Amino acid sequence: MELRHIRYFLAVAEERNFTRAAARLGIGQPPLSQQIRDLERELGAPLFHRLPHGAALTESGRAFLVEAESVVAAAERAKLAAQRAARGEAGLLAIGLTGSAAFHPIVTRTIRNFRRRYPTVQIKLEELNTMGLLDQLRREELDAIFLRPGLQELDGLHLHRLPDESMVAAIPKAHPLATSRSIALAALAQEPLILFPPAIGLSLYHEVLSACREAGFEPITSQIAPQIASGLSLVAAELGIAIVPQSIAQIAMRGIAYRRITDFVPVARLALATRTGREPALLRNLIQTLNGAL
Repeated sequence: MELRHIRYFLAVAEERNFTRAAARLGIGQPPLSQQIRDLERELGAPLFHRLPHGAALTESGRAFLVEAESVVAAAERAKLAAQRAARGEAGLLAIGLTGSAAFHPIVTRTIRNFRRRYPTVQIKLEELNTMGLLDQLRREELDAIFLRPGLQELDGLHLHRLPDESMVAAIPKAHPLATSRSIALAALAQEPLILFPPAIGLSLYHEVLSACREAGFEPITSQIAPQIASGLSLVAAELGIAIVPQSIAQIAMRGIAYRRITDFVPVARLALATRTGREPALLRNLIQTLNGAL
């Protein structure tokens, strides 16, 4: 039984006339009558009473009508679902992001705008450090990731770079440097710094180290924090000063003051990374939404 046979049946059932149904379907009346006879033969039951001026459903026809309407409706839903998926308007999109990227306004704006524009897409968010995100992206467990890249290109990945973000100093509020609205980077030469390993962000550690050296000093490392959130806790405990992306300053933690750096300012890079090669419609829509949020 083919779907077109069911559509032919429904046309005759609705028009109650083979000639009008044929005109509606854009086919001749004899071929339509033959298709209905073929369907009746396959079902082993008559569907219509042929009348001098029309057609009426038999008892079998009335029973078949209910299921036939359901089949056609299901076929239409399936068609629409496939079309939505082809346009990137349905399906599952797995996005990874680092802890610091989650606070960047462009990242949150991109995800919010995508959710509003494509409400039938299921979004799965995964927060990991940069190395963990790269591993899952390459294993195709994630579709795209927001990460802190270094200057080097990443093999097999395409980076959609966001604007660089200045970094600021997170200082214990009781520290003398917290009384100033801004500080020179050289003012941290004798201060213990809380640094973040490359696993958190490929650029963060090297940017801070490079900026300190440009300012004329080698940083004194107090702690290596596994996450920016834990690093801020160490700052609040007065174990050192951390240099973090500016967007992190929106995290208002008791005991921490964020201060602008006036010279040799380290920058935090951010990018959306996708695998090179085939780009599904879901990803194209995400990238388009990201570009609109810049």
